Amino acid sequence: MSTVWCFARTYAAHAAELGNAVPAEPLVFLKGAQTIRGLEAGASYLDERIDHEIEFVLRVGRHVAHGEKPGWDAIDAFTLGLDLTLRERQDRCRASGVPWAVAKSFAGATVLAPFLDVGVLGQRDSVTFHLEVEGTIRQHGDTALLVHPVPALVNWLAALAPLAPGDLLFTGTPAGVGPIRPGESFALVLHDPETRWAGRL
Repeated sequence: MSTVWCFARTYAAHAAELGNAVPAEPLVFLKGAQTIRGLEAGASYLDERIDHEIEFVLRVGRHVAHGEKPGWDAIDAFTLGLDLTLRERQDRCRASGVPWAVAKSFAGATVLAPFLDVGVLGQRDSVTFHLEVEGTIRQHGDTALLVHPVPALVNWLAALAPLAPGDLLFTGTPAGVGPIRPGESFALVLHDPETRWAGRL
């Protein structure tokens, strides 16, 4: 089963909007693979505030040995996804000083669009994308603004532990996170190659 590695506070503007400091080194947490869902509606969500966090998502295509520094060479596919967050629950956990996995790893919390071969990616150093909710743009991202670029994130993880084929790397969310409600429509939009994935929470 894949490991879902999620980087946090990788965009300075997003860290600022939540009142968080930008970490000196990557900050990572895990989400359960059982939380993954596609674009179609159907997940049963808790009656709590759910925030959207659009992210550029990478898929590991081969075994990466502990300590290896493969950068982009470890990645065979990419997509866009939503890291859904129970924000009020997360805030309560943080205030109490306890782990907040429950705010990130609930049924349907990990939304993924179909994967594309990494070879079709237009500009690897500046992948731009945006999220629409009910037809309104909520978030706009550009990986050129990552505090740690993609190769550095991959290499940092490999220095921590081996990576396996199928592992997923959520590279962090840009500013503009906010509530999304079950039943609302959304679109994950990649700019190059121009691709639009429509879905419904």
